[in-house]
Amino acid sequence: MERGIADLSIEDGEEEAFPVPDGVEPQNSVYNLCLVGRFLTSSVVHFPAMRNMMANLWHPRVITGVPWTFNNHILIMHILQDNEDPMSISLVYSDFWV
Repeated sequence: MERGIADLSIEDGEEEAFPVPDGVEPQNSVYNLCLVGRFLTSSVVHFPAMRNMMANLWHPRVITGVPWTFNNHILIMHILQDNEDPMSISLVYSDFWV
């Protein structure tokens, strides 16, 4: 095995794994289907349980209607706009009042 490793070289070139033909246009992101969100709580939210529950209940109209909650913690969501940085979104309040 040492003999096989000794013959390896970082400088050896590799073939391109997925050749991209010339003239292919880059894909555009579909931001109207992207949401960012956070829970308004200082306690820990069990992510696997929340993910499973949301996957079972999620619908395309999720952003309309009443606010979403998990274990009595409100989930604040925002629809991303074109080229909007998800890390710069301030998710600290909800516009919906009961």
